[in-house]
Amino acid sequence: MGALRGVRVAAVALCGVGGLSGAMYGLLTGQGKRARTLIGQSTGDPHRADGVYAGSGAGELKFAVLGDSLAAGYGAENADLLPGVLLARGLAEETGRSVRLTTYARVGANTRTFVSQVDKAVTDPPDLALVIIGGNDVTGKMRVSTSAALLGVEVARLRSAGAAVVVATCPDLGTVRPIPQPLRWVVRRWARMLARAQRNAVLRAGGVPVPMGELVSSEFHVRYSELFSPDRFHPNGAGYRHASDILLAPLCRAVT
Repeated sequence: MGALRGVRVAAVALCGVGGLSGAMYGLLTGQGKRARTLIGQSTGDPHRADGVYAGSGAGELKFAVLGDSLAAGYGAENADLLPGVLLARGLAEETGRSVRLTTYARVGANTRTFVSQVDKAVTDPPDLALVIIGGNDVTGKMRVSTSAALLGVEVARLRSAGAAVVVATCPDLGTVRPIPQPLRWVVRRWARMLARAQRNAVLRAGGVPVPMGELVSSEFHVRYSELFSPDRFHPNGAGYRHASDILLAPLCRAVT
């Protein structure tokens, strides 16, 4: 996710939902600017470690990772701690098949730019695809309905190409402490709205949604200093390992 580049816009969107006053909007706008200063900007892509991760048996599983900076592993200390690598090794161990990892995810991607990743992926369709997207839709100005609909279209494209698709729905941005209250409440509410809409869109498209906000937010809240990278917005390697432990089971089920 781009580091809260447009976080104040979530407040604008919620004006129509919750009727924010002019004073509250001004407060949220100021808090958004302060949060972006504290967190900084995410630039460039993290380590890359695409390749084959050997299993104990015959056959190869083509595994693609698509989405934003969380999918790319921004904040991981080294390549061994990227979510794609952790999951490729886990899949190889659990299935016995060698896993060929291809990472299409890019820092700063949102559901509109995600389309270009799917364009590349379907030229050589994976057997299994993991998608993590949505955080930048919250910190930008994309409507929940638009974001979810675009995701559904792209999941359907991957499914039509023959891939099993698992989608980690929008994370709970309320765990990011540099975002002050009440702005943190606003982005948490918006992220949860998007996660619910994503779940429905993914199910309709034939994918498997995993509610990551529900499953990991309490742990990230309690173990904040252990699971976040120095930017205090993205996970570190331990955070990605925790999330990968949750994602491995639905990925394995999707290909069995």
